Formats: sequence, structure tokens, C-alpha cells
Amino acid sequence: MKRRDALGALTVLGALPALAALGGCASTPAVGTGDLGLVIQRARGAVSIVDTTQRRALGEVAGLGDLSHAAAVFGRDGLHAYVFGRDGGLTQVNLVERRIVARVMQAGNSIGGAISADGTLVAAQNYTPGGVKVFDARTLALVADLPAASRVVGLVDLPGRRFAYSLFDRDAICIADLSDPGRPQVTTLEGIGRQPYDGLVTPDGRHYIAGLFGEDGLALVDTWAERPQARRILAGYGRGEAPLPVYKMPHLRGWAVAGRHAYLPAIGRHEVLVVDTASWEEVGRIAVAGQPVFVIARPDGRQVWVNFAVPDYNRVQVIDTPSRQVVQTLSPGKAVLHMEFTPRGEAVWISARDDNRVRVVDTQRFATLADLPVDAPSGIFFTSRAHRTGF
Repeated sequence: MKRRDALGALTVLGALPALAALGGCASTPAVGTGDLGLVIQRARGAVSIVDTTQRRALGEVAGLGDLSHAAAVFGRDGLHAYVFGRDGGLTQVNLVERRIVARVMQAGNSIGGAISADGTLVAAQNYTPGGVKVFDARTLALVADLPAASRVVGLVDLPGRRFAYSLFDRDAICIADLSDPGRPQVTTLEGIGRQPYDGLVTPDGRHYIAGLFGEDGLALVDTWAERPQARRILAGYGRGEAPLPVYKMPHLRGWAVAGRHAYLPAIGRHEVLVVDTASWEEVGRIAVAGQPVFVIARPDGRQVWVNFAVPDYNRVQVIDTPSRQVVQTLSPGKAVLHMEFTPRGEAVWISARDDNRVRVVDTQRFATLADLPVDAPSGIFFTSRAHRTGF
């Protein structure tokens, strides 16, 4: 039966009791996904599912293969995570039900991936045999194979059904348009600099930046240009100084863009470079405790947090961006591998692999809010990444 209410809207009366009964008899309360995330258990092939509001672990999902170098991205609704394993496995995990939905062995050696802006395509970057493979996000069916004859690094999503990535062995950057996944269009920019080892895209999706291991400097591409080209920036930032040994490669996805400045790890140096994102010129340097690995901005841009390679990987430093000064040095545990901010940045989660702990720290008072036991934790990934370009 139907009737019109005072505003003239139609109401389906027969459906109301059924809906009320459904809500009243539910045995399990509804669970949202906005405060969920996962922590990689590096040694066990498992992930811990965590609640960032209650600051606790909800459970785990095992059977994900070799996670010694693992990364994750999320579907747009935050229900599914896609975990890329070092053994080439790509695993779709339901975070609410805490189970594997699908899993494919798509390569021999993989180090990460990305999800398209519309959430329909998942792309994996591969060392062996090289190239990029693209999958349907619902089914993990292969929809495109982009061979490269090179190890692929720095894969990120761009606006539209596009991805950018770098070719370590070919000194090149590629932009792949998968508007029609059956007929992918790949633009390759050659001669961008020696050995690009990782890459990032700015939060607006416009500029793709590849770090160069074989030389001082970086390569920058304006993806909005009608005919994108790569140009060198920060060339020779270590010129005139003896090169230092590199104990761990920085991870450029963690590079921080805060306001109009980017905060970048200087390879092999105990410095964070400050770069103006309008001119892409260096405007400052900040001395830090060791060789930076992750340099990550708090969501509001007020702070930048830095962790380090050995022998300084038990420390984390906090940079105040207005003053460009280190304002805090923390020792959250042995072998700090990763940091992840809660969506609004009131807390940061820090993995301490050799202590088998994840510590949650208040970013204003620097007090420990929670201390969670996790077996050999490494990467930490929250569902808020689903709504950020390049994450």
C-alpha cells in the first residue's frame, strides 16, 4: 500500500515494518570501513586488520604468500584491500569479513601497484618478468598486459584510467592510458636520467616525479601537458661532496607535499630537501639524524615525519614545516619500517619490526596512545588512501 505524506512524497507502507524488523533483529551491528586498515606481517604472509578509531587489532588474514616487500591499495568503498606480494601474488582481501576474496599469482617478483581513479582497475608493477599487468578490480581477471623489458618501479594512478611508472633498466618513464583496457595506449619518455628507482605523483595528479639512483637529481613530468616531456630538477644536489653509501633506498610514495613545498629525502645524505612546487627549485635543506627512508607529511601539512635507514632506524624525527626545524626525536622501537597517519592526522601509527610492535603516537603531545603486538610488522595502510591520488 502507498500513500502520500505531507510533502507529497510516496511512502511504501508495506516495506516499513520489514525494514524495522531487519534493523531490530540484526545479530551484528553495522560496520563501517572508514576507520579500518591493515598492517603487513612481514615474516608470516599475513595481515592484521586494525581499527584506527579504537586503536586495536580486529583479527588477521593469512595465506598471502611472501610479504617481505609488500604494499596495499583499497577499493573506493574501503571494503576490499589489494595486497601486492614479493612473490608476484595479488590478493583481494575483504576487510569487514576478514577473508581472502581472490588471489592470483601474476608474476615472479612484484613490488607494489596502484588502483585506477575510478576504482575499476588494479595494476601491478613487476621486477620479474618486468612490465605491468592490469586486472579487473572485482574479479582479478587480467584485462591488460603492458610488457616493458625492464624492472618497473614507481607505479602510480593518474586522473582518469591512467597510470604512470618508471623503467629502472631503460631510463624511461611511461604513461599508460587504459580508457579502453582492451587497447591500452602507452607513451614512453626515454632518456629521463639514470636508473629511476621510485616515483610519486603530486596530490593534484599533475606532476609525476621519479627519483634517480644513478645520478644526483630527479625527473619531472607535467602530465597535464598535451605532449608530456621529462625534465631534470634538482640536478647535482650533492655536487662537490663525497657520495655516501646508501644503506636503504628511500621510498618516494612517502615523499611529503605540504602546502607549496615538497620535502624530499636526499639519497645517501642526512638531509631532507625542501622544494618549491611552483618552480621545482630547491629552497632549503634540513639536517636530520640519518639517511631518510620515508618522509611523510601530516594530512594538514603542519608536520613532516621522517624515519631512517640503518644504523639509525630506531629513531623518528618530526619537522615543523613553518620553521623547518626538527622539533622532536622519538625512539618508538627497533627497526622502524613504516608510518601511517590517521585520516585527519591526530595520530600516527609506527611499525617497529624487531620489537614486534606497532605504536600509535599522538602527533601533538607525542605521547604513546596504544601499543599493539604484531608479528614483524612493516607496511601500514589505512582505507583513507582510497580517496587520495597516488596512494
